[in-house]
Amino acid sequence: MAFDPASLCYDAQGLIPAIAQAEDGQVLMMAWMNAEAVARTLQTGRVTYWSRSRQAFWVKGETSGHVQRLVDFRVDCDRDCLLLVVDQRGPACHTNRQSCFFTAVRDGAEVELMAPVAG
Repeated sequence: MAFDPASLCYDAQGLIPAIAQAEDGQVLMMAWMNAEAVARTLQTGRVTYWSRSRQAFWVKGETSGHVQRLVDFRVDCDRDCLLLVVDQRGPACHTNRQSCFFTAVRDGAEVELMAPVAG
């Protein structure tokens, strides 16, 4: 059965959340995709998101060089969230950390779990 990006459940703005996960299982980031970003990602193998702030497509790594190459594209059971298993080159986060999820809340306090990558 052929996959159709239109078969996904997008929100009122035509977007669907996409979680990027490294091949080792580390959750890297969450961003948004629209049907065209989904199609571009599947066509090129380079992960393409939709930037809500810029109202434009965003090919991960296009300016930073921290490219995400698609390894596996998964759809959740409700078809309203995506899991992208990626080969991440360099930090995934714009703060220069490997993951955007570098802050934990423990005993009522925020704890930074990882420092920015040197470079």
